[in-house]
Amino acid sequence: MLNALEVFTVVVVGVMVGVEFSVAFVMNPILNALPGDSGQLGHAHGGRLLGAVMPVWYITSLVLVAVWAIAGWHHHGTGLVITAGALLILSVIMSVLLLVPINNRNKAWTPENRPEDWKEQMNRWLRFHYVRVAVIIAAFTLLAAALA
Repeated sequence: MLNALEVFTVVVVGVMVGVEFSVAFVMNPILNALPGDSGQLGHAHGGRLLGAVMPVWYITSLVLVAVWAIAGWHHHGTGLVITAGALLILSVIMSVLLLVPINNRNKAWTPENRPEDWKEQMNRWLRFHYVRVAVIIAAFTLLAAALA
């Protein structure tokens, strides 16, 4: 049963990492290359969609890692799992303090009501997002290593 939990957790966290990696390195460049107001509208829609889904995914990932750490307390790799959990906690803290406030503003923007510095705010969000992606990739790597 523990093996199934471990594999399931790695898959859930790995897919989350893939989504966030895709946002940073695929979707944002695509949206930023669109003409006119299309990119900003796409960012706002993405903020609404992913802003609703990702918090659940992050918390679910964190809960799965915590259950793995508790259930496998005396097994090989528990230190890696605990460290991965700490990194996921860091990613949630970063999200709440740095990314969500920008996203909450962005998802309500339209070409008519967006602030003049909207591009700078989106670039700040992306810089924070790059750091968050690095943190969750590190957590995923530790979880994968704990399987060995």
